[in-house]
Amino acid sequence: MAWIYLLLSGIGEISGVTCMKWSDGFKKWKGTVGAIISGFFSFYFLSKALQEIPISTAYGVWTGIGSAGSVLLGMYLFGESKDRRKLLFIGMIIAGVAGLRIVGGGH
Repeated sequence: MAWIYLLLSGIGEISGVTCMKWSDGFKKWKGTVGAIISGFFSFYFLSKALQEIPISTAYGVWTGIGSAGSVLLGMYLFGESKDRRKLLFIGMIIAGVAGLRIVGGGH
């Protein structure tokens, strides 16, 4: 269950930074509220995951999900560059996250 919490936490992280973009520097209330709610859920589920997963693994996976997901969503929603080198490095982040999952088990 801890890995599901960690995945939900990563999705909350992606949602939070996307809402921050939509908030336009916290000037638009819908984006601001979305960022706050997403941030709460991201940290809540991260704290639940940390009960079973070591912090070194959980934090690495959490930031990897957030980083890769934010870049991919930025490409899709905001028309950001889809340079092949960028995609290569995102693939490396995903491989790193998968590696941490494989070797990172429990305590």
